Amino acid sequence: MKPETRKLRLDSLNLEHLAEKKISSEPVFQGRLLDVHRDEVQLPNGTTTVREYIRHPGAAVMVPLLENGNLVFLHQFRYALGAVMVELPAGKLDPGEDPLDTARRELAEETGYNCDRLVRLGLIHPCIGYSDERIGVYLATGLKPAKAEGESDESLEPFELSLEEALAWIEQGRITDVKTIIALYWAERYLAGEWGS
Repeated sequence: MKPETRKLRLDSLNLEHLAEKKISSEPVFQGRLLDVHRDEVQLPNGTTTVREYIRHPGAAVMVPLLENGNLVFLHQFRYALGAVMVELPAGKLDPGEDPLDTARRELAEETGYNCDRLVRLGLIHPCIGYSDERIGVYLATGLKPAKAEGESDESLEPFELSLEEALAWIEQGRITDVKTIIALYWAERYLAGEWGS
């Protein structure tokens, strides 16, 4: 006889016994984009350790779908990697800004398009080991040309790819940006009628 199994819903589990308790906190660095903190914490087993982490204001990434079926991407120089990356348009939330407003603003600034509709595909936490960053993922449709007013401290260039080409670029290692990869796979499922409504 097979042992009885039961499906557990993650949201119904009581996982408070895994929580770490903050003992003390000190700011290490405060910058324009992010803040670095170092906290002493007590683990569930009673021992103490140090947690270093980044506070980030959050961001939005958009999958801009053109009438011809192509998507708008960016070639953007990323200083930390010293390389030009292929990625979808994205940007950080300004203080108190609604993520939808961020998505619309960044889309226009970086691609030169406004959109009629934004569909929220989901939320990701790309760096959970050391950052509280969260990124809202949106599909942008009904694109209309607008004046691109890119920020003066960004080096980027928009271009088009089909979804199929973009997915192939992921497999080939030409697209390695995690927010772009996740957004593309979610958009593929949404456009196929397999994701959300």
